[in-house]
Amino acid sequence: MGNSKAYPVLRTTDAALAFRQAERLSALLTQRDGEVELFAELRTIADVRQMAAVLPEPSFAYSEMHIGPAGERSFELDVTTADDATLEPHLPLEVMVDVPRGSVEDHFVAALGQGMAGIDWHGSWPEEPEDDLHGSAKYDGVQVVFHGDHAQLGRWTEHHTVFVHVDKFGDLPRARKLAAHIGSAVLDEPQLGW
Repeated sequence: MGNSKAYPVLRTTDAALAFRQAERLSALLTQRDGEVELFAELRTIADVRQMAAVLPEPSFAYSEMHIGPAGERSFELDVTTADDATLEPHLPLEVMVDVPRGSVEDHFVAALGQGMAGIDWHGSWPEEPEDDLHGSAKYDGVQVVFHGDHAQLGRWTEHHTVFVHVDKFGDLPRARKLAAHIGSAVLDEPQLGW
């Protein structure tokens, strides 16, 4: 039981750089999940249309800030056929989808708007018994949060943050080693992860 510990290892205002560094880290995972999780808050009609064009069979929902007219979270309109005037009152929307690893992540990043978004890669860090570092498939992974600095998606920021997730006890030596792999360091205390 419990959540991973998420260490921030990069903050930048360059979304493409954050994505590339997160990808570099995710390449170190062993026993990688075949899917990645994508999340985006869509604040504008353009954001919705761009994500609909990029994601395979996206399922949109009302954002936590905007509940549907009858208190619902699910969103049933077809965004590819609805006109702008029909979509506008429903904004902001959210989309969350699991996609095959390596399939659309770069297009997803290119389609990002100004809303918060994230990509999660799950797997297991390699066993390194000589340094007493052990992987944990339940906790390990990489996360990039666009326009945010909290692994649990908190407040909006100008910058993007890359996190490495380690076991629930907070494997700081592992986090430091991973940060060094991208020429960085652990930036803050660990946060509650997934």
